[in-house]
Amino acid sequence: MTFEVTILGSTAAVPLYNRHPTAQFVQYENTCLLFDCAEATQIQILKYKKKASKIDHIFISHLHGDHYFGLLGLLSSLSLQKRTDILHIYAHAGLAEILTVTFRHSHMNFTYPLEFHEIVPETEQVLFENDQILVRAFPLRHRIACHGFVVEEKQRQRKLIKEKMLVDFTIPEILALKNGENVLREDGTVLSVEYFTQHFEPRRYAFCTDTVYTESILPYISHANLLYHEATFLDDMTDYALMTGHSTARQAAEIAKKAQVKRLILGHFSIRYLNLEPFLSEARPIFPETYLASEGLSFEIKPSVW
Repeated sequence: MTFEVTILGSTAAVPLYNRHPTAQFVQYENTCLLFDCAEATQIQILKYKKKASKIDHIFISHLHGDHYFGLLGLLSSLSLQKRTDILHIYAHAGLAEILTVTFRHSHMNFTYPLEFHEIVPETEQVLFENDQILVRAFPLRHRIACHGFVVEEKQRQRKLIKEKMLVDFTIPEILALKNGENVLREDGTVLSVEYFTQHFEPRRYAFCTDTVYTESILPYISHANLLYHEATFLDDMTDYALMTGHSTARQAAEIAKKAQVKRLILGHFSIRYLNLEPFLSEARPIFPETYLASEGLSFEIKPSVW
């Protein structure tokens, strides 16, 4: 099943050096999610050949403009394109007020239902869930209320391979085989898990935008297949990072190492840096599987069998 993260924006507050503020397109099979929606997000969606019409859920981490200033334009464009499917927005309470005032003064009439879901500050919440995945919000530490998100794949049940079924199974035997256990019958016959499809380890993607270094997030992101963690500055600006509510590349790598994730993406780069290679040079000695959030780059999270 497809599980892919595409970087639409990678810079911090100001667009520069052909980099744009934060936005990511996450696809799990036919479910398409948008994490943050900064200025130029809909342009980036077109540029990298994604379909805005496929997005049914938009998650806004916090109410600094470089994480939501593109939302109004995207909502308007979807209406002009005659969208009819409901669109869900998950954000802190202030965004509903911002949208309501804008819609009222611009006399915007939408062709589709828009449903707002409030993220409660300083809490962990399951925001969205279907048969395949759930999206969990967890608090970060920034200058205002801010949340990270984890996309968690649900455990897929093993299915019986009818072509291999040479014997009749009892219900307890089927349940054991589905759980990956071989069954020994009283007559010495061994029923093997080969009668069932492979067991895949559930995959997880963690999105940690604006935050200082904090180990409070470790329980939420632990053992993620892929972690995005902001790295606004390099290590020589650690004190300034703390003062402004951000992290360094070294700190992001330390979090990835302690969380025992498989891969790390660095992003939200300050416009102080034209050359981003020093971010890798700082992070990789601590966490080798570190990559830059290069715009247009897609990170596939492949299933692993156990």
